Amino acid sequence: MNRVVVIGGGPGGYEAALVAAQLGADVTVVDTDGIGGSAVITDCVPSKTLIATAELMADMEEAEELGLTIGRPGPRDDALGVDLAKVNQRVKRLALAQSDDIERRLTRDGVRVLQGRGRLDGPHRVVATHGGHGGAEEEILEADAVLLATGASPRTLPTAQPDGERILTWEQVYDLDEVPEKLIVVGSGVTGAEFASAYNALGVDVTLVSSRDRVLPGEDADAAEVIEQVFKRRGMTVLSKSRMESVTRSGETVTVTLTDGRTVEGSHCLLALGSVPNTAAMGLEEAGVRCDDGGFIEVDRVSRTSARGVYAAGDCTGVLMLASVAAMQGRIAMWHFLGDAVSPLDLKTVSSNVFTAPEIATVGWSQSAVTAGEIEAETVMLPLSGNARAKMQGVRDGFVKLFARPGTGIIVGGVVVGPRASELIHPVAIAVSQNLTADQVAHAFTVYPSMSGSVAEAARRLHHVDG
Repeated sequence: MNRVVVIGGGPGGYEAALVAAQLGADVTVVDTDGIGGSAVITDCVPSKTLIATAELMADMEEAEELGLTIGRPGPRDDALGVDLAKVNQRVKRLALAQSDDIERRLTRDGVRVLQGRGRLDGPHRVVATHGGHGGAEEEILEADAVLLATGASPRTLPTAQPDGERILTWEQVYDLDEVPEKLIVVGSGVTGAEFASAYNALGVDVTLVSSRDRVLPGEDADAAEVIEQVFKRRGMTVLSKSRMESVTRSGETVTVTLTDGRTVEGSHCLLALGSVPNTAAMGLEEAGVRCDDGGFIEVDRVSRTSARGVYAAGDCTGVLMLASVAAMQGRIAMWHFLGDAVSPLDLKTVSSNVFTAPEIATVGWSQSAVTAGEIEAETVMLPLSGNARAKMQGVRDGFVKLFARPGTGIIVGGVVVGPRASELIHPVAIAVSQNLTADQVAHAFTVYPSMSGSVAEAARRLHHVDG
């Protein structure tokens, strides 16, 4: 029987373990912080649970337009109040419940779960350090294959150290019992934008510090422009081209000093400065596992590292830091090692979403790639403002954008900006993964009225009459 040891119980780790167990392997998962990893316990599940509450608050902004009146006192006039302690209690409760569900499934499928810290002792041996009677003890696990799925942690700087009370990483915000009076979010990437959007919707005075000329610099430029306009319209202060020098605290006041000498004061600061891989002191170099200059483990498209029999998945690889990608990397690793049918990871079929309000969902080739000439494609962008369902729901912001190959009309990418864009991107993702043409998408029935009708309408506008 093949012996598989997985270090790390996040999506890359637990999905790999389930596949390996299904294919008859003897599987052990060595996990430090709880099954589900940061995605379930401190990052994805908690943040999106918080955002779910914020979404409801954002929806209430359209209440008057829809004929509703709300008179309860809150952080804003005529807005709903927010009990942040109760919100965060629910966040942590749901995260732990999800973690427990996953661990029960692993156990039910015959996977051994070992709470401890794992490190390589060569490519086919893992040393697991875990608590025993009278202190920590080491257990040697022999393995035919090892999967490294150790994730990543919030990046901090010597001049911006979190204290867990008023200077916070995104893993620490769920200990807040009261709504911050004034929150400064440093970093305008996905994490910073999502939390800025959420707390703004909860009625917090938010200042977003962005070192770039626009928010969400890695996303579709048209989408980022919509989000920044919405942020400003909802009262958020966005400081573009403003690089943070340091963050300090004096009592109940936090001061963010910028490199040009300006200062911004608030009651709390959230650091969203990116992630660093959890790959230190893992015995990687000694085992022959190569990492890049940033410490991320180098892998190929079937999740192999440079050491034979050692695979890696998830944020520690830096490939595309999404839970769905981590899970697929883990599955691919085990399918490959155990000889099942496997296709290499294709990032051009990955759907991703930014959970701001409105959301940004993308799949396939991007506008920047088309503009740069990396791929030839025709583009159609259709504002949601003309969609009947959007009008009914008071939705003013957002659009559907599709990219199709000239001649064949095959859809190679798309962007959706709007409420629940994470759901609306699915038909576009199917089209991209299955090489469907714009005509094929256009000819599928949609419900009237529906937001998804705009996907079909955008596809119709890509139709060319022969001759």
